[in-house]
Amino acid sequence: MTKKEPALLWRVMPADIRERLVHCLDAAASETVDDVERIVFFRADDVGVPGPRFSRLVHLFRTYRVPLTLAVVPAWLTEPRWQRLREICGNDRVLWGWLQHGWRHLNHESRGKKQEFGPSRPLSDKQKDLRLGFQRLSRLMGGHLLPAFTPPWNRCDQETLGVLQNMGYKALSSSQGARPAVTLAIPDYAVNVDLHCRKDKDATSGWQNLFEELRGSLGRGFCGIMIHHQRMNEEAFAFLNILLPELKRWDHARLVHLGTLMEEGFESTP
Repeated sequence: MTKKEPALLWRVMPADIRERLVHCLDAAASETVDDVERIVFFRADDVGVPGPRFSRLVHLFRTYRVPLTLAVVPAWLTEPRWQRLREICGNDRVLWGWLQHGWRHLNHESRGKKQEFGPSRPLSDKQKDLRLGFQRLSRLMGGHLLPAFTPPWNRCDQETLGVLQNMGYKALSSSQGARPAVTLAIPDYAVNVDLHCRKDKDATSGWQNLFEELRGSLGRGFCGIMIHHQRMNEEAFAFLNILLPELKRWDHARLVHLGTLMEEGFESTP
């Protein structure tokens, strides 16, 4: 794993950021969602190697009692690492939901968008890697592992989805609008707000785009927020330290992790 650079917006955080966030939440509350309950969930990707940034991230979610879905890369996880992750997080299943994030998080596509489970690979190779990942996480994590899958780079092909269904997976969590588009008989709890893997042209437009993503997803009633702790700097942690308590105070939404949605049979929205 190489060091990841923070997105441009985290180079400069506006002094009025809390006021802008509150305004964003007020605007979202005014949107019409036909009495549909507003759902908010956070998903932290590329989990497997404990470190200072991961510990700091978990501390924030524990402090504010906000649930977090953790997408674990199976090949990165070992018994000592899992024990350390458990020590950092604790055993509160209301707060933590763990799911599989690919196998090695390696790109196998020579052209186009990155994919670990894309059309360039034989079906047998994809089946093998999916089963290896599931077996390793099941052995190490036991009952903590949810029957859910997040594809690296938020995309995979239709063939892979068929394998996942045959293996008994009950949910997917990709990214809204990810391409290639796929169909699935199980719900896809897609993220639609990206905090850290952003490609804005500058910090100013980055903040505008982020608040538009938040307002739009909250207004529609389903907000999935993607986190990459390896890309977080001081400004990113400071913003999360503002965002989490403001969402807790906002009385228009329910904060959950993926496991809760699956237990309730919640129907994901496009």
